[in-house]
Amino acid sequence: MTAEKRILSGIQSSGVLHLGNYFGAIKQYIEMQDEGEALYFIANYHALTTIQDGERLRDLTRNAVLDLLALGLDPQRAVIFRQSDVPQVTELTWVLSCVTTKGLLDRATSYKDKVQRGLTPNVGLYTYPVLMAADILIYRSHVVPVGKDQKQHLEMTRDMATYFNEAFNTDLFPLPEPRFNRFTRVIGTSKDADGNFMKMSKSYGNTIDIFSEGKKLKKSVMSIQTDSTPLEDPKDPEKCIVFNLYRLFATPDEQEEMAARYRAGNYGYGDAKKALLEKINETFGPLREKRRELEADPDYVEDVLQQGARRARELASETMNLVRETVGV
Repeated sequence: MTAEKRILSGIQSSGVLHLGNYFGAIKQYIEMQDEGEALYFIANYHALTTIQDGERLRDLTRNAVLDLLALGLDPQRAVIFRQSDVPQVTELTWVLSCVTTKGLLDRATSYKDKVQRGLTPNVGLYTYPVLMAADILIYRSHVVPVGKDQKQHLEMTRDMATYFNEAFNTDLFPLPEPRFNRFTRVIGTSKDADGNFMKMSKSYGNTIDIFSEGKKLKKSVMSIQTDSTPLEDPKDPEKCIVFNLYRLFATPDEQEEMAARYRAGNYGYGDAKKALLEKINETFGPLREKRRELEADPDYVEDVLQQGARRARELASETMNLVRETVGV
């Protein structure tokens, strides 16, 4: 067991980061930087399941790092690195695959959902949970801040740690615990065909980018799907996407004030959208200049990643030496 609590999470570089990424994960990363040794990585190996364009993947990876740093991850308080800079992760993936049953992977709801949406059912997509488990276990992590949509993947990680420990009669891997935040699910800017809320996701095309600004941001907000209830009629705030996004940013008093306006009538969706737009600008506007400064200093950003990779490899090498000794290679 490791002496200090280790916190580990990663974010996939398969698209521009959006409000769902922030409230579902990144906000929690920032809040947990001082609770133990925090390690956060850009999951560019995972992104290969959907992106086969080298230059685009490099750009998305770089942009994700810029976003994390601008939002408040501090290289002096957290280890920030690229997944691909730690080759021990893929070695552990193979070892874990040798103790993991096909039945466990068959039960992965994320895989089934992605195939149902038309993604090619490649082996990488199918074995995604094994690589994710290796990401977590290679650092012998204790706490994993994730959104509730990742609950099953973390349960599978615990299963794989148990399979390994039992197969080789060891306690090498601690069983990581999830840390869920209060935002169970950040909804997207449109509903499904049956009128139900959907998770905000790049694959659904229903996102608002964290660092979007100006006309682009205004268009994203003002085009949020609403119903045709007349202006003068009362409205149910709980059924409205705009209100549900607004309350991610608002204080309890502000939430109650807007909800009261919905229920009273004579309050238009356009007014609610303007209030949401103002909240987004208040929250992320001051960070935009910081991001531009980081973007103008690529050497600093690369230094942060290299520094993080050195520490991550140090921990990963320690674990893999123990794994190799345990399994006999």
